[in-house]
Amino acid sequence: MQHIPDNLKTDLRRVAGLLADAARVETLRYFRNADLGLENKLTQGFDPVTAADRAAEQAMLNVLKLERPQDAVLGEEFGSKDGTSGLQWVLDPIDGTRGYMSGTPTWGTLIAVSDATGPICGIIDQPFIGERFFGGWGAADYVGPLGAASLSTRGTTLLQDATIFTTFPEVGTVEEGAAFKRVANECRLTRYGTDCYAYALLAAGQIDLVIEAGLNAYDIQAPIALVQGAGGIVTNWEGGPAHNGGRAIAAANETIHRNALKLLQA
Repeated sequence: MQHIPDNLKTDLRRVAGLLADAARVETLRYFRNADLGLENKLTQGFDPVTAADRAAEQAMLNVLKLERPQDAVLGEEFGSKDGTSGLQWVLDPIDGTRGYMSGTPTWGTLIAVSDATGPICGIIDQPFIGERFFGGWGAADYVGPLGAASLSTRGTTLLQDATIFTTFPEVGTVEEGAAFKRVANECRLTRYGTDCYAYALLAAGQIDLVIEAGLNAYDIQAPIALVQGAGGIVTNWEGGPAHNGGRAIAAANETIHRNALKLLQA
């Protein structure tokens, strides 16, 4: 990670907040609306996109054009734009579009800033509940209906005491699903379907593990920044960097991460 001066940290957080505010307007405008402009990105299978996804990302791009035009951008809906600063904004306007289109409040807007080594700060924003989780530079915090608070992951070390989350019951391939089940079978509680909100719960000290496969960079970079800021650890299933997507394991601490990773790799 390159050295980031304090004034730049302040500015990046300020702009990240502006992006989250802009996306909130668009996602709430369409949420639980009968006319979502729903489309399927795939000819086989189902990968939904809504008018809200596109409107929210465009709103964030408009902010960046004014506030940080020198930075690169990678977004789910509109692709990438080169920059000159060495920093890149990684945007997912609605992580959890299936939940969004179904009316559940477990989707979120993901905003990360990364350098050549990976994410340095990030936001998970849940507009309908009114919760915003920020992590970066060794700290994480929350603002929402319960007020404002600093965040820290919990110290669970034994899988038998752990709560584990993933988005889809099948996880990924048959082999990846079997690997997940090896870990989940040792845990106290397994829950499904919360998309990025699971990483927010991990950072808030509510759960212990999130294991997923088939991720894109824009799915995982903001969660990495948040979880690491709260004291957790995020890697791929081989124990290396996860910021380019693929298979990821997020854990509350190094001990439970090590214990889960052994079973994933068994």
